[in-house]
Amino acid sequence: MPSSSLTEMPKRDEIRQRIRARRERLDPQFRQDAAFLACTLCARSNTFLNSKRIAVYFPYNGELDILPLMEQAWSMGKTCYLPVLDTLKRNHLLFAPFRKQDRLSQNRFGIPEPTISRRHWLPAGHLDLLLTPLVAFDTAGNRLGMGGGFYDRTLYFLKYRRYWRKPHVYGFAYEFQKLDHLPQEPWDVPLHGIVTESNIYRISP
Repeated sequence: MPSSSLTEMPKRDEIRQRIRARRERLDPQFRQDAAFLACTLCARSNTFLNSKRIAVYFPYNGELDILPLMEQAWSMGKTCYLPVLDTLKRNHLLFAPFRKQDRLSQNRFGIPEPTISRRHWLPAGHLDLLLTPLVAFDTAGNRLGMGGGFYDRTLYFLKYRRYWRKPHVYGFAYEFQKLDHLPQEPWDVPLHGIVTESNIYRISP
């Protein structure tokens, strides 16, 4: 993946800094309430109800917590997967099955990963639904992440798919993270939807 252009990087970085700073100042009760509302909206959606293999995440640096949705998925017999750093393909992700009682270890970024053997990991294309955190989004489905490009590299194959589009990729964010327009790069992979505490924004293909 090419590096970002010099003209584009400051704008994207400024957005990251501004929104992350606001996110880190959120009241703990608001965080809890927003997580419950967003997870409830998602749990009632047909996309979630029809999915068996669902990639989730642990919140990092103030990201919206989706633990209530993980609990709902387990209670319905669905399998949750956590992203793990691919040890063979640099800066890509694979997805390891995760149950509530499973052991975790921290990766090089300090993010927990299941300790289960690699032979149980799945590529993204074997998932039904992939839920990803983000820093900012717009209603065209554009997503701004932390800047590492892990999800974009992992999901780049979706840009070439015209019919079979699994996994469905939904972002999770607070409503205030929505922007009118988000500057993009050619390698950015758009979302199929975004879930906030107020709404589900479904993106037409």
